[in-house]
Amino acid sequence: MRLLLVEDDNHVAAALSAILARHGFKVVHARSGEEALRALLPDERHENAFSVILLDLGLPDQDGYEVCGKIRKRTSTPVIMVTARADVRSRIHGLNLGADDYVVKPYDTGELLARIHAVSRRGTPDDAAAPGGDGLHLGPVRLDLNTRQVSVDGRAVQLTRKEFDLLALLAQRPGVVFRREQIISEVWRTSWEGTGRTLEVHVASLRSKLSQPALIETVRGVGYRLVAPVA
Repeated sequence: MRLLLVEDDNHVAAALSAILARHGFKVVHARSGEEALRALLPDERHENAFSVILLDLGLPDQDGYEVCGKIRKRTSTPVIMVTARADVRSRIHGLNLGADDYVVKPYDTGELLARIHAVSRRGTPDDAAAPGGDGLHLGPVRLDLNTRQVSVDGRAVQLTRKEFDLLALLAQRPGVVFRREQIISEVWRTSWEGTGRTLEVHVASLRSKLSQPALIETVRGVGYRLVAPVA
């Protein structure tokens, strides 16, 4: 498994790369945001294809949040932010930019490895569940599970990876109440308690982006369900 490590501290990068190598990862080390973005440029051998990106936020040339946004415009490769910024607002901001997970330094190496494997498995269920070329229609809202595109009344709507995963999960069983724990497990692939607030943020963002505030109903004390709107 190829992994892109974006870390400006050579000593930290060397130690982590050695650990990752012992667990079967081929690590490419980028020391800046610009170097990381160059590593993602396509080539004819496709040797730039990474399974996971570990992204430090304190980079010398540009803020890691900015780099994450640029990465999301180029690839859907899972991104794990690795940083000393431990406050909730920073975590939510990073996840809203499209990061798949957020690990605070200092971290346990075993936990980091588990999170890497978790996000690298993220795409498998979605790919298997996608019906051949068909989409899901929810009134004016249409989801294409193959292309991961969403439109409302024919207008394309840009969603983050997790926003789409959340909407797709609820949309495949309209009217069914999904418990918060189930959503977090299936969409974020974790039981991390801190993800609960992130779930609320993603639900609010979906309601706003789709201009359908009643699309996702909050079932107090339980979770959420999708109420298909009238076209």
